[in-house]
Amino acid sequence: MRKISLPKLTFWRAVLLVILAAGLYTTVIRFTKGLGASTALSDQFPWGLWIGFDVLCGVALAAGGFTISAVVYIFNIERFKPIIRPALLTAFLGYTLVVVALLFDLGLPYRIWHPLIMWNPHSVMFEVAWCVTLYTTVLALEFSPMLFERFHLEKPLKIVKAITIPLVIVGVMLSTLHQSSLGSLYLIVPHKLHPLWYTPLLPVFFFISAIALGCAMTIFESFLSLRAFRKSLELNLLSQLGKVIVVTLGVYLVLRLQDLSARGVLGLAFQPTYESRMFLAEILLGVIAPIILLSFPRIRTNEFGLFISAFMVVLGFIMDRLNVSITGMEVASGTRYFPSWTELSVTGMIVGSGFVLFGLAVRYLTVFPHESKRIGNGRVAELPAPAVLRQPLMGTTMLTLGLAGVFMISAIGLAYSGIRLRPLPPDLAKAAAVEVDMSRGLEHFNAPPDLVFPKSEESPGVVTFRHSTHVDATSPNCTTCHNSQFKMLKISMQPPPNATRWDMHNEQRCGACHNGEKAFSLKEADNCATCHTSQ
Repeated sequence: MRKISLPKLTFWRAVLLVILAAGLYTTVIRFTKGLGASTALSDQFPWGLWIGFDVLCGVALAAGGFTISAVVYIFNIERFKPIIRPALLTAFLGYTLVVVALLFDLGLPYRIWHPLIMWNPHSVMFEVAWCVTLYTTVLALEFSPMLFERFHLEKPLKIVKAITIPLVIVGVMLSTLHQSSLGSLYLIVPHKLHPLWYTPLLPVFFFISAIALGCAMTIFESFLSLRAFRKSLELNLLSQLGKVIVVTLGVYLVLRLQDLSARGVLGLAFQPTYESRMFLAEILLGVIAPIILLSFPRIRTNEFGLFISAFMVVLGFIMDRLNVSITGMEVASGTRYFPSWTELSVTGMIVGSGFVLFGLAVRYLTVFPHESKRIGNGRVAELPAPAVLRQPLMGTTMLTLGLAGVFMISAIGLAYSGIRLRPLPPDLAKAAAVEVDMSRGLEHFNAPPDLVFPKSEESPGVVTFRHSTHVDATSPNCTTCHNSQFKMLKISMQPPPNATRWDMHNEQRCGACHNGEKAFSLKEADNCATCHTSQ
């Protein structure tokens, strides 16, 4: 009787088992007691880690599938073919796990199929739901040859191979749509998302970053496969992906800085605020550092240097997605959010499941095929895996460690100092100020000088704005108004072209508070003289 040998319990396998067990425990809590018992979410902050990481990051991290497929099948660069199967496997597992993550985040997960039959073409989420569903189907078909080969199903294998190029074209189109549409989702909250991240170009930035991230993830998973499964590392191909990352990140950085400058908010990146530090950490870690590292041929052609550079791209763009979905939304919500351990455990379980499934696929399927050649009489001989191009140069390794260390320490220092100096929400800050010292009020607040807005053609008179009449006497807080309605550093003293008299009176400006509830209404003629003098 054949004995079944169980895998040896190593340290990392023990850690994985603990993570999976914690995630399964949270799963029971989530589906028996709801979101309130299993998350730190609230009505003020309803989207957290499960959207920011499991969905936004999950979709982006799986971008290697459409990136490498387009390179091989559309641009016909055949030399990248050896790395296409691992990239497709990563993408297929990534999208499948994104769907699983959505089941946790949806209030009524059993209605996840509703967008497919209850159409709402005016909704960005409707488009994302359809694109993700269709692209997951396309990935399943692109992945299917590995299964057909395993079970020797020749006929369906031929059918799928015959439609590979149309599948890839459809897949690239769908990926382009929903990678950018995830950015479009945040265009509907212009007065909630912080100006450092809110921009009409957000869909473009999401798509460009997904291309760079797809290349980085291909390098990342190839290196892990080398270490875990002793598979060959196509360093000559991966180093060329490093060049693509440099160009893509360079375009991304230039567009990002140009956009910030054009919108007049570039100065916010250097303010002593939590958001500015997180923004600088994201740009430094995920954009500037990889561009500099991968610009050195010695680092780009060294497996350790290539891995560290790709790893920094991955970390940086995870920060970017979390900054958009969490950091940039907190000020407007008036509350703080930090994921509970149960949220972290579910995320850890999903990531751990991805590693397990990838390992099983590598073990039982032809994910890393060897080259073969015919030797006569119809026989096929397997050639050894391509040689690993190693450059174990101590100087290159030390150069990589030195540069990466400087960038990572700087990014961590920026992020940590931002968190440490993070201001309390207005309600907590007010309570703390009153409790600590009732006397420290406006006399300790250095208000900016009065702002005088000149009379326009349709204005009843000059308006003089005084900060002292618009702050809480016990705890002045600039972020109450200067989060989205008004730019901190740049205030136009002249009305824009074709402006109407209600431009400053709507809910995006003064009307946000002067609505008849928080303060007197601006839409009543009797109140005009309160602000507009007769000059």
